Amino acid sequence: MKPGERVVVCCVASKLLRFQCFGLSFCSCPAFYGDPIMARSIETIRNIGIIAHIDAGKTTTTERILYYTGASHRMGNVDDGTTTTDFDPEEAQRGITIYSAAVTCQWKGCTINIIDTPGHVDFTAEVERSLRVLDGAVVIFSAVEGVEAQSETVWRQANKYRVPRICMINKMDRIGAGFHRVLEQIRDRLNAKPVPLQIPIGSGQSTNADGFCGVIDLLTMKAIYWDSESKGQVFREEPIPDQYRDDAELWRTELFDVLSAIDDDIMMVCMEGQEVPTELAVSAIRKATLSGSIQPVFCGASLDYIGVQPVLDAVNNFLPSPLDRPPVEGVIPSGKQEGQTTVRKAAVKDPVCALIFKVQAEPHGDLFFARVYSGVLTGNSKLLNPRLGKKEMVTQLWHIQSDSREKVESVEAGDICGIIGPKDSSTGDTLCDASSPVALESIVFPETVISMAIEPESSNDRKKLDDTLKRLERQDPTFRVKSNPETGQTIISGMGELHLEVIRHRMERDFKLKVKFHKPRVSYREKLVGEVTVNVDFSRQMPSGTIGFGMTLMAKEVPESMINVSVGHRLPPEALPKQLFQILLDAIKNQADGGGIYGNPLMGLSLTITEVSYREGETNEVAIQTAASEAFNKVLREGKMAILEPIMSVEVVTPEDFLGNVQSDLNSRRAVIINSDRRGDLCVLQCEVPLVEMFGYSNQIRSLSQGRASYSMEPCRYEIAPPNVVEQMM
Repeated sequence: MKPGERVVVCCVASKLLRFQCFGLSFCSCPAFYGDPIMARSIETIRNIGIIAHIDAGKTTTTERILYYTGASHRMGNVDDGTTTTDFDPEEAQRGITIYSAAVTCQWKGCTINIIDTPGHVDFTAEVERSLRVLDGAVVIFSAVEGVEAQSETVWRQANKYRVPRICMINKMDRIGAGFHRVLEQIRDRLNAKPVPLQIPIGSGQSTNADGFCGVIDLLTMKAIYWDSESKGQVFREEPIPDQYRDDAELWRTELFDVLSAIDDDIMMVCMEGQEVPTELAVSAIRKATLSGSIQPVFCGASLDYIGVQPVLDAVNNFLPSPLDRPPVEGVIPSGKQEGQTTVRKAAVKDPVCALIFKVQAEPHGDLFFARVYSGVLTGNSKLLNPRLGKKEMVTQLWHIQSDSREKVESVEAGDICGIIGPKDSSTGDTLCDASSPVALESIVFPETVISMAIEPESSNDRKKLDDTLKRLERQDPTFRVKSNPETGQTIISGMGELHLEVIRHRMERDFKLKVKFHKPRVSYREKLVGEVTVNVDFSRQMPSGTIGFGMTLMAKEVPESMINVSVGHRLPPEALPKQLFQILLDAIKNQADGGGIYGNPLMGLSLTITEVSYREGETNEVAIQTAASEAFNKVLREGKMAILEPIMSVEVVTPEDFLGNVQSDLNSRRAVIINSDRRGDLCVLQCEVPLVEMFGYSNQIRSLSQGRASYSMEPCRYEIAPPNVVEQMM
């Protein structure tokens, strides 16, 4: 043992493990802290997500975390398809995360519920619904690629839900790694406040004299090195090497400059010229992280077992427990206080309230993933689903460990669990105490951008196909199914080619269906350009007498609207009986939901009923629905309607040798290049391209670059399609 190094002996594990971070020493063996199955104290729970661009090292980092915390006794490998969280056969085969996976581990007295999320944009819904229920996040960046397209997407999603986060700059062992460059990208491209608590010792391959071999902790001012033979389970602290001493002092000064600006206690200590106590610094960093003022930054190389334990310490020390987060808000769905806002605190004494954030289709019944926000959720209980207005049975509760699970009798506020029992609930639904109902804000998912027609190979499989599609639609909120009334075809829609390909393989592998898939097509939208007002006066002689109703409908374009169609009115209360008034609004909405002239969904349309002609004895439900249909169809005929096509934000990374070929090909695809940059020895093109032009691009870019270029793509917006595209669509 070296001077100054601390050793903890864990009698249970019979191991010598040297752990010190932020000046504190602990044993990593879960048995040292008690049985992980015991009740979890709310203040010691950490619900975190690991989020990043594809191939930044999320799953590898998760594997190391599970191994070091004792939750897993073997360390899986992404390339071998043996990781704990990528347990689906499709994930193992492709080497990417497709489905968010929940795992639990113990670290230094804290229970950490981890959700490992996908990095591919086609599965961004998995990130969205995970961040909706998580309290904190670890954002991983590749030290070579830096801030990539999906890095920006997941960062925006974390901003949306005000999730505190810490950062890890991973892959510092790779050639071209740049800690300072990535730090600047986080600051500039994400408009963030990254504050390094570590700096790397070297960068690039460790075979080089200046290669990456460890980190410098700026709080303890010690160099930390990991032992590769123990797979990083053992690490040691030493004095900072002389060549890094000045840099470390400079970074430490910058760190405390930032902390002094946001914490008065640290400012006073610094002004008096005293050494800042580690406990005070940790407290200040925690407060600033929870408020979103800063994002602590760490570095490492998960594949080489370097730098993972300090990230675990940071999760405990800097990320929030459920008690540190504001009480969740919801709306009272019924009763005298209907529509009023209420809150649920993370307290076991409050009425039970949980949010379903994922539904996993399984052969013997669906598994519902839920975050318990308040109260105690117990098995064999009935809870109200406010959206459905009915009670759902909670038969069994499970603590989920990736593809395995453990049955429990109850789950308390702040925890995440699996539920078996509900029949009709879906992603985003609330389950609550019927005597104290509340509907939490649901989860909003992006619109689909690509569709294809499918049909069973045998007509005998029609019902099985319909049942399977319904189950998959409940599981994946970005997967849509509808029937084309003109052709009778079943149309499935998703977020991209890969998304639909994965769905196809699931149907064939898990549900044993033989299905014909037609060529994918773009999901277009329609919009009204400008404004139009129409008048309808409906009257018809029926056997029972005359029925009639008149109305004026104003339709208006809503630019840049995220709402597809909104229906409102400017009618006085006495214009129409209350029950008929609701029938009128529903009739207009149902007409608009049917799509535009060509059957595509409408976008950015505001419909306002400005006048009605109610006729006593003549105006009934049939008259109103017929008049509403005529008025809406008149809007489509007389208004200026346009076809919208989805535009994708595309980032292409290519060696300079192939830049000309790649640019030329993008230009032929109607691409607009927004920016070009360099990332080490690679060129990065950021552009916007119509989705219809990107079919088959993955094969094309491999051909143009000898397999050395890569790209990522995500939905950007909709734009009016040019005439030739409209002709092709027709």
